[in-house]
Amino acid sequence: MKKEGEEKEASEEIEEESEEKLEETEEETKPEELTEGAEEVEEALEKAEGEEERTEVEEETPPSAAEEEEVKPPPSKREKEKEEEFVEERIYTIPLSKVWIAPPKKRAPRAMRAIKAFIRRHMKLEATPTEEEEEPKKLIISNEVNEMVWRRGIGKPPRKIRVRAAKDEDGNVTVYLAEGD
Repeated sequence: MKKEGEEKEASEEIEEESEEKLEETEEETKPEELTEGAEEVEEALEKAEGEEERTEVEEETPPSAAEEEEVKPPPSKREKEKEEEFVEERIYTIPLSKVWIAPPKKRAPRAMRAIKAFIRRHMKLEATPTEEEEEPKKLIISNEVNEMVWRRGIGKPPRKIRVRAAKDEDGNVTVYLAEGD
């Protein structure tokens, strides 16, 4: 608001000065000199209008690329998963028929343990870290796989499940539901 007021005042001052110059030139100058004075006034007015347009354009300019980078929110977990490069990725059909031997109230938890054991065995993921390694390798099961096992309740897990196991650069394995299931 202050800028607009200042711009109005500046343009009014320029107009007043141009009117004064015009009056002085009419009294003192000949008709040829009058056109020169008018040209000067017009140029001064054009400059003032150009300055107003520039300030309006500067106010409306979008933020620069550096400012946009600061405004962007951090990437979500799913975007991070997509960005990670996988060293190894395999699709497995895990049989869960042996899980049905257990009592009904223990089948779904047993199915989850069977999935973890199968992936550890086939993706060569060590259960206990060696003394040299500081961080143990992790086995992460996605919510999609968990929901698939628990969909029909604790007593009726699926007989088999198709999963996609992906090992990243750190050796961590993430288990996703295979596409199309």
